[in-house]
Amino acid sequence: MPSFATQQSLFRAYDIRGSHQHFTTDFIQALGHAFAHLYHASHRHPIQCNLKNNALMPNMIQNTDSEQIIVVIGYDVRCGSDTIAQKLATILTQCGIQVIQLGLITTPMMVFWAEQHQGHGIVVTASHSAKDILGIKWLVNHQSPSSTEIQGLYQQLLYQKLNGSHLNHSAPQQSNIQKSNIQKSCLQKDNKAQNKPLSASDALINNHQMHLSAEQVATTYIDAIVQVFKQLYPYNNQASITHTTDSRQTFSKLDLVVVIDCMHGATSNIAQHLFERFCQHVIMLNDIPDGHFPTGNPDPTEPHRLKQLQQSVVTHQADIGIAFDGDGDRLMIVDNNGKVVTPDHLLYLLAQVALTERPEFLTDSQLPSQILFDIKCCHHLPKLITELGATAVMSKTGSSLIRRRLQQSNNQIIFAGELSGHFIFNDGYFILYDDAMYAALRLLHWLGHTANSDKISPNLAIIIHGLPVIVSTADHYLPLPETALTDCSIVERLIRLCLYLQQLIKATSLTSTHTEHQPIIDCAVSECTCSAKKPYITLQQAQYLLPVGTKLSCIDGVRLDFAHGFGVLRQSNTSHNLTARFAGDSIEDLKDIQAKFAALCHPFDEDLAAQIMAIPPE
Repeated sequence: MPSFATQQSLFRAYDIRGSHQHFTTDFIQALGHAFAHLYHASHRHPIQCNLKNNALMPNMIQNTDSEQIIVVIGYDVRCGSDTIAQKLATILTQCGIQVIQLGLITTPMMVFWAEQHQGHGIVVTASHSAKDILGIKWLVNHQSPSSTEIQGLYQQLLYQKLNGSHLNHSAPQQSNIQKSNIQKSCLQKDNKAQNKPLSASDALINNHQMHLSAEQVATTYIDAIVQVFKQLYPYNNQASITHTTDSRQTFSKLDLVVVIDCMHGATSNIAQHLFERFCQHVIMLNDIPDGHFPTGNPDPTEPHRLKQLQQSVVTHQADIGIAFDGDGDRLMIVDNNGKVVTPDHLLYLLAQVALTERPEFLTDSQLPSQILFDIKCCHHLPKLITELGATAVMSKTGSSLIRRRLQQSNNQIIFAGELSGHFIFNDGYFILYDDAMYAALRLLHWLGHTANSDKISPNLAIIIHGLPVIVSTADHYLPLPETALTDCSIVERLIRLCLYLQQLIKATSLTSTHTEHQPIIDCAVSECTCSAKKPYITLQQAQYLLPVGTKLSCIDGVRLDFAHGFGVLRQSNTSHNLTARFAGDSIEDLKDIQAKFAALCHPFDEDLAAQIMAIPPE
């Protein structure tokens, strides 16, 4: 029996992802049963396990509850994703779970359909990763899993192995006719097998697995988004509503020329249909689903990845260029001059959209709305957000971590974004998820309507030109330095050093009457217990490395905010690397900040210091 030791690396901080060779038949089989256990447990359904010795798992009894668990399942364009999705669907069906197969979809579309039922869903996707990578994302009770829960799923695989069999969950008793229907449904491997639109609630009465047509999956999703914008801009369709009952004809289109690059990913099948409902002129690039990704990795944040989109925007004199990643949860845009808009500036624009269009119940709140951004975003954002009348909140990196925080914020955090291109509206109009297509439409409508009414130029390049200049490096990956088992990591050492320097400067500043020059410390004392020695640094050196007013944040690695820029060095959640980003108001500021970080790291790792200095600006 396989040990699945090689698969442990697939269970990452946010999802399951890794080389396709690790997704063996045995692994997928075991994973399907682990998912079945997970969904049954989430409903507090005791599970009967028909092991070889007919024993039951501890504390488990037979499920007698007649309520059926419903899980939606879809997949991306990658070679092999559809096969994995079908195998998982078959196993869940055998375990008494009702499965709705959605076919080729984006991750946000899976979330949308999960929200129509019990909040359970699985999508086989590796997002923006290279073509030879496979992966799986999922929801349980409307929530993405935490890193601890992802590791718990792996432990469930090991438990199943130790007990000599996969779990075999008991399903409710069915008639022979119902069993026959289930067997026939399990053999349907092509979404096109059912062209006639079906009612999900009707179809689930007699089947444990059903396939929705591609048309129904897309149309229901699109119609829901149409209703959002009818609610946001009722004046834009009042006249036509009185003349027709066809929802497709009651929304006047934006007079914008939009170029969209799907990068051959999962948005390829739906983006044109969706955006043509709202925009008069839509030009598509790379919109044929292709798991070989002939134009490159489906990652719009990669350097130079948007060159084709930039050229197309200029050629067609378009108002905006839009790019989506492989599973439709990342967004990047190009302005009407063909220039890539930094994620920092895009986050600010979308935050302005969220604040401008927030519903009345949030506007009337006594508490100010909050805008959340991850620790890799630039130093200008807090001030810009404050100028919008909101409170800026910095977060650890990780879209699943941010989504959980939004769910717990009681709508006070109205919008959140990451440098990686994940943007989430939390204003109650649509699903609480980083849906890149939906976020792009919110921006387009703001440009087409609200910006004009607020006497803001709808010219995107002019809007961006009015924002502070950002001269930055990309989010750069650096090899994680090796340390002895008894030593702290490089990040822990850097935290300890920065705290020491801050305290040294603060102690010196106590002799001064200018209290405003005291350093700002936003870090708890490190819990590291290693015996790392602090390098000898003079007060003058300390004041250069961390000038007065420098803000230190340690919520996720080390971030230093200076008067004219910032830098962040942290350990990646998804790979054995450090990630670093630096930004300044000018190229000189950028180089100075890189030099400061290099000097701080030099006592611990000279190679790392040299690598930091070598990172080029974008």
